Amino acid sequence: MDDLDYLNRLTVIAWAVPYLLVVGVLAVYGFHRLCILYLYLKHRRNPPRTLGTFETLPRVTVQLPLYNEVYVVERLLKAVSELDYPRDRLQIQVLDDSTDETLVLSRLGVEELRKLGFDAEWIHRETRAGYKAGALQNGLATCKGEFVLILDADFVPPRELLKETVHFFTDPGVGMVQSRWGHLNSGDSLLTRVQAMFMDGHLVLEQTARCRSGRFFNFNGTAGLWRRRCIDNAGGWQDDTLTEDLDLSYRAQLAGWQFVFLKDLVTPAELPVEMNGFRSQQHRWTKGSIQTCRKHLGAVWKSPLPLLVKLEATVHLTSNFAYLLLVLLCLLLQRASSGGDLLWSGPWRTWLFDVPVFVLASVSVAAFYLCARWEVRRGGWMKDLACLPILLALGVGMSINNSRAVLEALCNHRGEFSRTPKYGGRPRRPSLRYRPARSLLPVVEAAFALYFVSFIAVAATAGQWFSVPFLALFALGFAFVALQSVAPFFRPGGRVPPETVLERRFYGSSTA
Repeated sequence: MDDLDYLNRLTVIAWAVPYLLVVGVLAVYGFHRLCILYLYLKHRRNPPRTLGTFETLPRVTVQLPLYNEVYVVERLLKAVSELDYPRDRLQIQVLDDSTDETLVLSRLGVEELRKLGFDAEWIHRETRAGYKAGALQNGLATCKGEFVLILDADFVPPRELLKETVHFFTDPGVGMVQSRWGHLNSGDSLLTRVQAMFMDGHLVLEQTARCRSGRFFNFNGTAGLWRRRCIDNAGGWQDDTLTEDLDLSYRAQLAGWQFVFLKDLVTPAELPVEMNGFRSQQHRWTKGSIQTCRKHLGAVWKSPLPLLVKLEATVHLTSNFAYLLLVLLCLLLQRASSGGDLLWSGPWRTWLFDVPVFVLASVSVAAFYLCARWEVRRGGWMKDLACLPILLALGVGMSINNSRAVLEALCNHRGEFSRTPKYGGRPRRPSLRYRPARSLLPVVEAAFALYFVSFIAVAATAGQWFSVPFLALFALGFAFVALQSVAPFFRPGGRVPPETVLERRFYGSSTA
């Protein structure tokens, strides 16, 4: 063997080791989806039950954290006013950190609630110290309720929300009860339909499976009822992560509190209508989850929890590392696409590349999300089957955005809590005021799309037709995210006319 052949073999081995490690870890996360699916099917007919009912309904405080929510604040206040709960047992706190006309709308709304006999409080902070966590903790200073219901601005609580959740607290060990998010606008576009599939996988399968099997699961940030004593006992709301909900959830469960998830109690909300809103939301959730992982993973393993609970919590807290691994896989595919190496030809290629990618990208994901949509819709799931390729492509396309979030969290980059714009069901128009910030990420994503187009050409030339659909999925994902991200910047701007009853009251008649 001459020196050149020896060097080539070393190069192949140096590539193959990280490749197999990346594929192996991704396979673990893919296998975990199947484990969640198994746990869900095993426990699907065992819903949580209350130990009894309160003879006298306890006092509840409803906290409504707001930040620049012109389009949805009126709808939120109206829905809260219609909750089926005694008014003398209800306190409403509007925690408004806004810097725009939302301040006027929310203040007028609180005045209307007071006229209707509600104990309503309007709290405005001059700074967003601590962001949402800071607003919630600040509200606790004047909170009168034994229990605290938290609702984000775009949620529309059902009338029965409080009465369907509060009685679970007859068990003194229960610290939080979470309802399942629904989707007000899932049919608006291909993007919202695919988002609904993504969310239902988490909300229907993961939350239900974890809750009913005794694993840790998290408060989703809204549409959940907390025992005030649980919040205080766990250390209150803290702002050292961007996912204050996940952080408090782990602190509370490590302190011994039990959580309940109600799959069949649905609180609907809006999905982001544009890619940049979805991108911002995913970046915040991903970064916050890694920050929470760094904060609590050690405590999980030092605790006396059962091994299976520790393992599930570990996968839960580290799952977003899969995005970083996916980007690494994209880079490692450069070598895989050539197909000419001695150690990377024939059956080795099929079993080490084609089969793992097929299983990871298709089988586990397809089974997971189709089961979730079947549980939600029962009928009409064939339309969701047609959306599966886009769902897979979107997951790939978001990997660069979310990998950046992972790296920022690992590097202790603090970052800002960026709100996700919501529009109250209005169509997307050029005049909408909450425009996305410009970013270079779409350029990187477009470059990755072209990168995979070149792989497709190489694979087709080499007759590797089994690889082409998967390479095309990667190219489609990066191209879809990049194009959807830049589209809003090619629409003309303009002043936003007043569009709500309260907004017209402030501005006067609507103008074109």
